[in-house]
This record gives sequence, structure tokens and C-alpha cells, in this order.
Amino acid sequence: MTRILIMGLPGSGKTYFTKILKKKLNADWINADVIRKQYRDWDFSRKGIIRQSLRMHNLSIKSKQKIVIADFICPFKKCREIFKADFTIWMNTIKKGRFNRMNKIFQKPKNFDYEIKDFNSKLHSIIISDKLKPYKWNNKKPTSLMMGRFQPFHEGHYKLFEKILIKKGQVLIFIKDVYKIRDNPFKFSKIKKMISLKLNKLYKNRFKILKAPNITNICYGRTVGYKFNYIKLPLVIQKISSTKIRKKLRSR
Repeated sequence: MTRILIMGLPGSGKTYFTKILKKKLNADWINADVIRKQYRDWDFSRKGIIRQSLRMHNLSIKSKQKIVIADFICPFKKCREIFKADFTIWMNTIKKGRFNRMNKIFQKPKNFDYEIKDFNSKLHSIIISDKLKPYKWNNKKPTSLMMGRFQPFHEGHYKLFEKILIKKGQVLIFIKDVYKIRDNPFKFSKIKKMISLKLNKLYKNRFKILKAPNITNICYGRTVGYKFNYIKLPLVIQKISSTKIRKKLRSR
């Protein structure tokens, strides 16, 4: 059994994130508020919080599922020691929660397996599920297509990939064969290596790379079996320019 602890201040997004991760891992879910209601125990003194931690621990080890997720504030180091998680996720998305007392007593964890600093729950759920249960590419699964020259593959492309990945969970990357056509200095093999090095750390097996001809038109008669999606990125990402990057590389 693998027991996952999702901890953080009230309002940090623990419950919403757990709902998404639970589905990906087919896990059992123990929610602190549900358990407190079940036991009619709303004591948030140190003693009451420690008691709740023991309760969450005992309930988690009784689960018949291979993976159990418990989401609760777990404000003290003692609470985390009691729960004995196999994998701890710290929802560090907010500086203060909605309860002042909890803000004061909350002890930031020094040891955790994964820290979440934003509310991009769908992306983080992919990363964490892959850490716990390695993903296998499947040609039969719905797949998103990402196509471009990637001369070179830069941070804007990386952010775009992450947005596209969320759509279906795996991405086929087409690299257009434009080597030495106008200002395109990188061969397919070079670009493929760039992309693989950048994506393998977090998204291994979530993508495949193929060489494509110099596609300039995408034509269709009916929208059957596929959709065209416009991915809106922040302006600061949109402004990243391959042309400017190539110019800097040449000036070195």
C-alpha cells in the first residue's frame, strides 16, 4: 500500500487537487472534514489535532486500496510523524489561510516529496501520478498534436507543451523538416535531442517525436474525430522569440 499525504493551510486547494489525483491513481480518499463530521469532533486544539492525525492514520492503514490519499492540514511536525506517509505533497499555494489561529500554529514542513506553489492542479496531478505509477504511451489513447519548427525549442514551447499535455495526457510532437530553409539552422536530430532533454525529467513517456514534412496548410472537409484548439498563453510567454534566440546564439 502507498499512503499519500496532501497537506497545507485551509484554502490551499488540497481537496480540489485530491479529487483530480484520486481519479488518476484510482485511489481511496480520506478527507479530514468528512472524518471530523463522521466522528462529531471539531476540536482544533493541539490535542484535538493530534487525535485527528491518529484517526487519519488508523483509517488509512485499514483501506483495501493499493493507494490511499489523505488530505488534511496536518499543521504540526508531530502530526506528520504520526501519519507516516509514503509520499507527502505540500500545498504551498498561499501564505495565509482563512483561520488566523491555524496560520500561527502551522509549522512549515522541512521534509516532503513534492511541493505545489500554484493552482495548476491538472498538470501537477500528471507529474505526481507518473512518479507513483509510471506512464506507458498507448497509440490507442486520445492524443494531442503539437507541431512546429522549434528552432530552437525554448521556454515558450515548453509552456505550450504543458498546456497541450493537459488536454489528453499524451502529446505527439511533429518537427517540421525545414533545416537550411531560410533561417532554420538546426537539424531534426538536434531539435529532437533538445526537446527530449527538456521534457524527459518530468514527462517521460508522455510524448513522442516524429519528423514531419514542411507542412504549411492544414485542410479538412468535416470536423470528424478531431478538434482544433487555440492555446492561450500569457503575453510574456508569447513574446519569447526563436529569431531573437538564434541571433543571441550567433553573437556568442
